[in-house]
Amino acid sequence: MRRDAFVHTAHPARVLFGRGQVDQLPAELDRMGLSRVVVICTPGQEALADAIATLCGHRAHSTYPHATMHVPSSVTTAAEQHLAKHRIDGAVAVGGGSSIGLGKALALTTELPLLAIPTTYAGSEMTPIWGITSDGEKTTGRDVRVLPHTVLYDPDLTLTLPTSTSVSSGMNALAHAAEALYAPDRSPITDMMAGEAARALTSALPAVAANPADHSARTDLLYGAWLAGACLGATTMSLHHKLCHVIGGTLDLPHAEVHAVVLPHVLAYNLAGPTHAADALSQALDASNPVEYIYSLNTRLGSATSLQELGMAREDIESVVSRTTANPYSNPRPVTAEAIRAIVSDAFDGSSPRAHSTESAAAITVVA
Repeated sequence: MRRDAFVHTAHPARVLFGRGQVDQLPAELDRMGLSRVVVICTPGQEALADAIATLCGHRAHSTYPHATMHVPSSVTTAAEQHLAKHRIDGAVAVGGGSSIGLGKALALTTELPLLAIPTTYAGSEMTPIWGITSDGEKTTGRDVRVLPHTVLYDPDLTLTLPTSTSVSSGMNALAHAAEALYAPDRSPITDMMAGEAARALTSALPAVAANPADHSARTDLLYGAWLAGACLGATTMSLHHKLCHVIGGTLDLPHAEVHAVVLPHVLAYNLAGPTHAADALSQALDASNPVEYIYSLNTRLGSATSLQELGMAREDIESVVSRTTANPYSNPRPVTAEAIRAIVSDAFDGSSPRAHSTESAAAITVVA
């Protein structure tokens, strides 16, 4: 890629990164002019949300522990009613993709200012991408209004994240970096961020799995997730993310775990042959075969390696195929029913990733 001719979109964001940064929350709320905020979390993180609300002091009105995976429209509607009833002027979303996803949905529908405190490695906080699920169909879009005004990254808040969740969430972040490397709107800037993200994530994941209390590894993992999230927000994602949205949203399967299982299979397909992305990943991972490296990393870290383990049924494969091919979108190799069926079948079984052939198909390159 020529460095003297490219387009890079940088989204406005204020990031506070490092141990103890959560203590800056009251000052950040004052800077944003907020005095009546709601703290959003999932039911399992209510104790943390209460602690965050206490830290906010008089600026916090209430906690709202009802965020749910894939942001169901019913949950969004109920939250909107809570905001209107109590005249809330801002939101603090603490947790992972579910909490931040609800915060972003509310920012979209009510234009409520949002501050995000990620405690996982999902990366949603760095993107203008929103998603809401209704009647088993997940709708996504891009809108700069959903971007948090401030993101507080404090590694100390990730120390209690279970090892299994840390691993799947980190693999989710790795998927953002990987797909950014073959995005149609990639730039030298996103290439650098994606490569550094992949290096940080894959070096930190084994250390966190071995010792979840390793502050240095947790910091590196959060750093990599931040960069990967920035890549996700700046580029167009391709087949991997489309597949995971369809599988997770339609079948109500865990988001990060689906990403971890599917990633090596899509990469085996999209990185077939010599490509810039394959070379960049090989360099970042210090591995001659990045696909096999990622697949074996999943295995070594004890992450799920098959969609069947996550609750998918074999008869769901055809539904995933039809939904994934229903609308055109950007991908470096052809998006066909045959290719998707082979990829999903391998991911369902947890078999070794394969490139698969598409000689007779024409590539779909229209960005949805």
